[in-house]
Amino acid sequence: MERTGAPLLTVRRWLQDRELIGLRRGPNNAVMVPAGFLDDDGPLGPLRGTITVLADGGMSDEEIIGWLHRPDDSLPGGSPVASLHAGAKTEVRRRAQEEAF
Repeated sequence: MERTGAPLLTVRRWLQDRELIGLRRGPNNAVMVPAGFLDDDGPLGPLRGTITVLADGGMSDEEIIGWLHRPDDSLPGGSPVASLHAGAKTEVRRRAQEEAF
């Protein structure tokens, strides 16, 4: 909500539809979504399919977030989430499929 200015109901829909994932953190146990999962308009477009591939492979939301932020110098940007921002969706999904299955 803070980054996009989107209404709370919209953000909740993004989370429910798995366009975004986050973890509960902090003293208020608020759902926090990594900043890299968003662009100026809302959820990063190719993120949803990547989340689906990893979740279908049995990963928890915490594991998915960790995997997406894991350093990998062989990817553009140095991590899967940075590669999604760079437009390398196909390579990230290929690696997600290998990791998940």
